[in-house]
Amino acid sequence: MKPTLSIRILFSYAVLGLLSLLVLCTFTQYSVNEYTKHHEAQQLYRKSSQIAADYASSYINYSLTLEDFQAQMDMLGKYLEASIWIVDNQGHILFDSSNPLTGQQAADSEYATVPDFNPTDFGNRYYMTGNFYGTFTSQTLTVFSPITSGYRVRSYVLIHKPLSVITKTADDFMNIAFFTVFIVYLCVLLLLLLFSLSIYLPVHKIMGAARSYANGDFKARTNLHQDDELGFLAGTLDYMADELATLEDDQRKFISNVSHDFRSPLTSIKGYVEAMLDGTIPPEMQEKYFNIILFETERLTKLTQSLIDLNRFGHHGIMLDIADFDINRMIKTTILTFEGACTRRGLSFDLVLTGEELFVTADMSKIEQVLYNLIDNALKFSDNNSAVKIETNVKNEKVFLSVKDSGIGIPADSLKKIWNRFYKTDLSRGKDKKGTGLGLSIVKEIIQAHDENINVISTEGVGTEFIFTLPLSKKEVI
Repeated sequence: MKPTLSIRILFSYAVLGLLSLLVLCTFTQYSVNEYTKHHEAQQLYRKSSQIAADYASSYINYSLTLEDFQAQMDMLGKYLEASIWIVDNQGHILFDSSNPLTGQQAADSEYATVPDFNPTDFGNRYYMTGNFYGTFTSQTLTVFSPITSGYRVRSYVLIHKPLSVITKTADDFMNIAFFTVFIVYLCVLLLLLLFSLSIYLPVHKIMGAARSYANGDFKARTNLHQDDELGFLAGTLDYMADELATLEDDQRKFISNVSHDFRSPLTSIKGYVEAMLDGTIPPEMQEKYFNIILFETERLTKLTQSLIDLNRFGHHGIMLDIADFDINRMIKTTILTFEGACTRRGLSFDLVLTGEELFVTADMSKIEQVLYNLIDNALKFSDNNSAVKIETNVKNEKVFLSVKDSGIGIPADSLKKIWNRFYKTDLSRGKDKKGTGLGLSIVKEIIQAHDENINVISTEGVGTEFIFTLPLSKKEVI
């Protein structure tokens, strides 16, 4: 699989940078220029209105000398970086702050004229941009305010400011904007690097491990030790790999165990039948060996039924026939089937039961199967001349049933695996080497089908205790 995620991230980063530059160079640049021009026009208009109201009217009414007016306009023009004109209705320039000779020209009645000057060209706006009727060689922002006297417009105050001066302010602002975007771009790059180190690389390792698992190699590990979601995911995958590797090993052991358990009775049956046919076993002794053949056949039937039950439980669920029954009576009845085995090995049962009768609500035949398997396991792994304790208790409308032996116990590393299908502990540790590792899987399936719980407590050399719950019958609750 190609590393498309990193390519997409880098491509998105590059596209983001290009789009940012494109937006800044077009939309932002235009918007800033327009805003700066409009803002400057407002400022200049306020000045022109002030000049029209104060200075120009005083000059026209001869209350202010030409020299004083010239000095004030020259100072204001330098401050505004603009030229201040006073123009009459015919377009004659009566005053120009940037040209002191205009005042002398006015005295000599020699006026410079703005060709085609028409105040209505401003429309409903107080400013315009351009070369102002060809007067200037560069683009200029011009604002105007009328000078009125006796309710008549006598002349106009015009302020001209080069657009290059105005746009310089916008350019300075845009330089700051470009620098800011560059800093943000670097910060995003740093975040991408941190993302690669903290997220992408761990994800890449997890993908590599998952790819190995998909190919059947369960030895690969993510080697991630992070205390976050990725670390949890990596740990879960590593745990899954361990379980899958163990499952493969358990399946091989299962096939080996089942093959052995099928082969042994079949070999015995074949041997005894051949011996009877060729006369090795005389007719008077055949009854004994017929019983042995029957016993081996029952073993095969039991093993086959366990496999069928386990397969049915796992794929189609368990159909339960729920009813009320006396669990104490079932325990007493079930232990009778082990009387022969207990007698041979000197084993006994210690029953600690609650009440003479204790009714539960469950599937009677399935719970009997659970009891049989747990007691059978307890006897297999108990020492000779010991006792198996079976106890019932009632708590919170639940019946707790315990089967406890004092045998060899279960190794700590096997406690979590005993419920797994096909799992079987070391055969050399048991007294009975004919098990297939299916009993406890069936037990757990049955208990879970009842929405109940089963747990195990075990210490090597001390013994093992299985505890499961069943719902107390309403008869008992009442």
